[in-house]
Amino acid sequence: MEKYISKSHDETLKIAADFAATLLPGNIVLLDGDLGAGKTVFSKGIIQKLSNEKLTATSPTFVIMNAYDTTPKVYHFDLYRISDETELDAIGAEEYLYSDGISLIEWPSRVEGFFPQAAIRVNIKKLSETERQIEIER
Repeated sequence: MEKYISKSHDETLKIAADFAATLLPGNIVLLDGDLGAGKTVFSKGIIQKLSNEKLTATSPTFVIMNAYDTTPKVYHFDLYRISDETELDAIGAEEYLYSDGISLIEWPSRVEGFFPQAAIRVNIKKLSETERQIEIER
């Protein structure tokens, strides 16, 4: 397990960018943490690193999933409003998850058991207003 302490928003982006450099097409990244812990900031760091045009990523809370034209493509899911697996099936989530893109999943615990064991787990814990503990389990 890799552990990091981020002391700022920019440090979290940098940790995420370094992590992004290790990702491969087909990877599924599960991002856990409380509200405001930094899951979306971490996702933004990944998307920015993989973007040739330095795309600005936004939280997909209300649309469930945003797709980014990065290399490889990134599918960013926010499952906060999902209540069960049938809702994921209805939006065709498996087509994205098992593609040659990278899937970033915020709030994976909303549908526990839906994701493969091989998924990479990132847990972000808010230590203070500015500090975060980031744990990555591959």
